[in-house]
Amino acid sequence: MAMTTGGGGGYSSDINVTPMIDILLVLLIIFMVIVPVTPKGLDALVPQPPKNPQQKQDNERTIVVQVLYRQNAPPLYKINETDVTKAELLPRLTDIYANRAERIMFVKGDDKIDFRYVAEVIDIGRSASVDHIGLMTPKILAGQ
Repeated sequence: MAMTTGGGGGYSSDINVTPMIDILLVLLIIFMVIVPVTPKGLDALVPQPPKNPQQKQDNERTIVVQVLYRQNAPPLYKINETDVTKAELLPRLTDIYANRAERIMFVKGDDKIDFRYVAEVIDIGRSASVDHIGLMTPKILAGQ
């Protein structure tokens, strides 16, 4: 920074950086306050593969309710490969989750099924006091 001496009294062409530093500090404080408030994504329950591949997956813990398509007929319902009717669904789920601490259920619907049938199963699961309900989708192969 150059200093002028003498009694010239004219204009100086030196840049005053103090206002720019003040603006920079204010912007820095604003960004430091905003960054922790950024929203995070949705919490989704996804079935996890077993940590040990040789370990047999515990089918008694994971409850999957399937809604299967039947042409010109109401859908077929299954709880872990066991056929049930729609009327039996609520009592069976209530019995299953009566003594469980972890109340997680997955719903899997066929591609051709109307979503209203899947939504009814979700409502039945909520009525059976299931805390977390996840939707299972078919596997998507890479490159398609």
